[in-house]
Order: sequence, then C-alpha cells, then structure tokens
Amino acid sequence: MSQTIFATPKKILFSSVLGLGLSLSVQAAQDPNQFIEKIANDTLDAIKSNGAAKSGNIAEINKIVNDYLLPHANLEKTTRLATGAPWRQASADQKQQLVSAFKQTLVRTYSGAFKNVNDTAKITLQPFRGNADANDVVVRSVITAANGPVAVDYRLEKAGDSWKVYDFSVENIWLVQNYKNQFAGEISKGGIDGLIKSLQK
Repeated sequence: MSQTIFATPKKILFSSVLGLGLSLSVQAAQDPNQFIEKIANDTLDAIKSNGAAKSGNIAEINKIVNDYLLPHANLEKTTRLATGAPWRQASADQKQQLVSAFKQTLVRTYSGAFKNVNDTAKITLQPFRGNADANDVVVRSVITAANGPVAVDYRLEKAGDSWKVYDFSVENIWLVQNYKNQFAGEISKGGIDGLIKSLQK
C-alpha cells in the first residue's frame, strides 16, 4: 500500500479497532447507547481472551475482524461516502471492487491496534443527545486503556429492524472524512481504477 495514502493518526489506532467493532447490527428496539455498550463489551471480551491476536497473529486478528466486526458493517455506505461524487460515475463492478478493497485496507490498517487492548480497557457511554427514535443518530463514548482515555463518537442508522454504524470519529477525526480527503487525491491522479489499485497494494 502506498505510503502517501490512507494514513491513520497513530493515536487513534486502538480506538479505531473498537470503532470498527461497533459496526454491527442489533435489534433496533435497543436504544443507541445500549447497542454501543453491548457490542463494545462483546468485542473487548473477544480481544482480551485471544492472546494470539494481541501478540499480532495475523490469522487470529483477521478472524476476529471478520467474525465480530465486518459482517454487519455497512461498508458500502462507508465506501460510498468516502469516495464522494465519483461513486456515482463508477460501474457496478468498480463499486464492488472498491468496497472489497476498502474492507481489506481497514483490516490491515487497524489490525495492529489489537496489541493495545489489555485487561483494563473499558468503554464509558456519555449521556445520549437527540432523539433515540430517529433513523440516524450519534452516540458518544470514552474508551479507556493503557494509553489513556480517548473520545469516540459513532454515527448509526436504522436498517429495517437493526442498527448499523457507518462512521465514527476518534478525538473529532471522522473516519469517512479522513479517507475522503485521501481518496480524492488518488482519484484525481488515476480515476476510480487508480483508487482501486492503490487500495489493493
């Protein structure tokens, strides 16, 4: 992968993994804070109990990511938002390749953060602001681990009878916007196909 694209601030790596871990669907009957709290704790427990993943075993890391995090993520929406206007001009095949390549980029980018999870890691939900019955909401939390507390916010949407997270921020750095700026540079140089190739490297 190119050194000039898809850079992620080092301080957000640990929290970003949890952000991805919260991109899961549950029954919409749960309020947004309950949704985040349950999935966060389930994800933390899975990481804490897997010593191989914390030690950097790629196979185990990929298994956790694919089993706990990605199956219920709205990766298509995340990819579409990060791509911006050029998404509308992309063919169906290009869109599929973009989503697949972006998924692998996220797995590679954040896998190392599993090493930062220890037995003291925990999530604290902040008081919910807004209408919990809305179709699109923001949930705020603080994740505390060995490297100190980090503020993490999540954008959730209802999808049928489920919630899904499609974006999150760490210390006010939103995932979609962070990648959108970088995607734009690649698209300006090589179009959609150029972006796909950069993601696949």
